[in-house]
Amino acid sequence: MVTIQDVARAAGVSAMTVSHVLNDHPHVKNETRARVLQAITDLDYRVNVAARNLRTGRTGTIGLAVPEVDRPYFGQLAAEIITAAARHNLKVAIEQTGASREGELDALSLSRNRLYDGLILSTVGLGPADTDLLKVDYPIVILGERIFDGPVDHVAMPNVEGARAATAHLIERGCRRIALVDGGAQGEEVNVSSLRYTGYREALDEAGVAFDPRLVAPTRQLTMEGGAAAARRLVDGGVGFDGVFCVTDTVAIGVLRGLADRGVRVPGEVKVIGFDNIAEGAYTVPSLSSIDPDHPLMAGTAVRFLAKRIAEKGKKREVAREFVSRFTVVARESTGGP
Repeated sequence: MVTIQDVARAAGVSAMTVSHVLNDHPHVKNETRARVLQAITDLDYRVNVAARNLRTGRTGTIGLAVPEVDRPYFGQLAAEIITAAARHNLKVAIEQTGASREGELDALSLSRNRLYDGLILSTVGLGPADTDLLKVDYPIVILGERIFDGPVDHVAMPNVEGARAATAHLIERGCRRIALVDGGAQGEEVNVSSLRYTGYREALDEAGVAFDPRLVAPTRQLTMEGGAAAARRLVDGGVGFDGVFCVTDTVAIGVLRGLADRGVRVPGEVKVIGFDNIAEGAYTVPSLSSIDPDHPLMAGTAVRFLAKRIAEKGKKREVAREFVSRFTVVARESTGGP
């Protein structure tokens, strides 16, 4: 078996220098780095990852726990996090929580058992009452809106502001009877639907547009199927509307289908806007207007927060940080184009 000492002899450097190259240490001359890398290639050297993990107490892997891996938004988010993690020399293991509290607790347990160096957790099931469960001795970053005053770093979307801008965009395009397709049950619980409902209501109030509760079409699941069914219910209910704000793009794609099923022209009769700016939205017919929450910025911030927490091991922890991403309105064909 080829050892690090063999590589060092072949490259004419010390074993410590080879280690610096393997760990991408910045203070290695380019010429030396190239010589070491060539020796690694020539000797077909393989790093003993298990031994290195035992020595450093780290795995070089972080966990990403999301509600559903088959949703376009979470697939796009995962790709951005993998890209951001690579900049920190970290690999990403993805867990599916099933949008349940139990699944999220399982993801926390995996990190607790040191299978990962840290965890990025997109929360749906855990709520403010579960804050104490996050008081752990390993790094966690929360993505989402369910836990605001917890003891860990938190990266959030501009949900209220983005929803207000989406609704205002419809109003600017001439809509006055604007429906909302969301997850329903607007109560004390803080989640994506409740925050985006707040932004929707604020935009109506600011523009002096009357709120009609009959135009709120809840769907139990934020899916394409749910969006299509909600759109059909709105049309079949006979309540006139000329715009629809959907709390996610996935729901909005379903709404486009449901409106087409009922012969409603978009954007001629009804304008539609979503939220998330998933890649598929640019290819629907008509193409989907949306709120872009800057996924690369969110992913990069979450990974940067986590990497810093990992590096703090054994040191005094800084106070928990909260970051809310910026957003832009992306106007496409479903609201009449740019």
